[in-house]
Amino acid sequence: MSLAPRVVIVHRTTEYEELVAHHGTHGQAAFFLSSRGRDIEEVAERHRRTRRALTDVAAAIPLTWRQSRVERGDLDRFLFAPEDVVVVVGQDGLVANVAKYLAGQPVVGIDADPGRNPGVLVRHRPADAKRLLAAALSPAASVDELTMVEAVADDTQRLLALNEIYVGAAGHQTARYRLRVEGVGGVEGRAGDAAGGGGGTGGDHPGVVEAQASSGVLVGTGTGATGWIRSVWEGRGGPLPLPRPTEDGLVWFVREAWPSPVTGTSRVAGLLSATSRLSLTVESERLIAFGDGMEGDALELTWGQSVRVGICGGRLRLVV
Repeated sequence: MSLAPRVVIVHRTTEYEELVAHHGTHGQAAFFLSSRGRDIEEVAERHRRTRRALTDVAAAIPLTWRQSRVERGDLDRFLFAPEDVVVVVGQDGLVANVAKYLAGQPVVGIDADPGRNPGVLVRHRPADAKRLLAAALSPAASVDELTMVEAVADDTQRLLALNEIYVGAAGHQTARYRLRVEGVGGVEGRAGDAAGGGGGTGGDHPGVVEAQASSGVLVGTGTGATGWIRSVWEGRGGPLPLPRPTEDGLVWFVREAWPSPVTGTSRVAGLLSATSRLSLTVESERLIAFGDGMEGDALELTWGQSVRVGICGGRLRLVV
């Protein structure tokens, strides 16, 4: 007999809960916030909205189904099963946090605090949960299959992300490495192009190696193009098109490349296809690679190691 579906509700500790845990009581937390010009009632009300959303989602789960809950900080210790339906209650970033731990399970994003989140990934309201749970298990379910990015080190360490992967120094100081684009379909932009002074993206000799010193490299997806990647793209004002979330394409940027007699700045942005990879060989004592802003869960890279970043074979299946 097959197991009943399991709904895994993913949430994170609210700001109110963190404040009370740190200061001991509601009153002490209120005093702390008031000393900084904030009112605890606004924080408490957002906490109550989140609790109501979690209650409503739990109530929408069919009685014959199993259910479980996992807090954001415990995701790396939680074992997801193939038959799970994952319901993320919270912010858009929480969907990105859980994405790398999944293997094709359908994901439903519930916005616990409408108006405060862009709603790119948490597109639904708690009242929609019952309908969405039934739809998630249907073979005809409407889902967006969102492209993910992966980094694979030469010692087999592997990291997945939904938005972007950063490779650089742990404290965002100067990172030294050798960079090249491998494979077919990789397109590079030279420094002038990335700054808006060139005439297009180039197609500049994939495979050419350049030694660089910079504050790190970002490689992002179309989903990530609404966040950190977009801020870099807008700052450059360059002609590189940002990929769509479901597109087999990535965009990459070198942050603040530094020219010197031994380091260059001619390759600072580009596109990656499904058959190309961005390769970095470490020339610093220690670099890291982390995804979606979770620096605590990073690959450790030492002098001489290489890491290849490209499109991941798996995708996030977001129920729409």
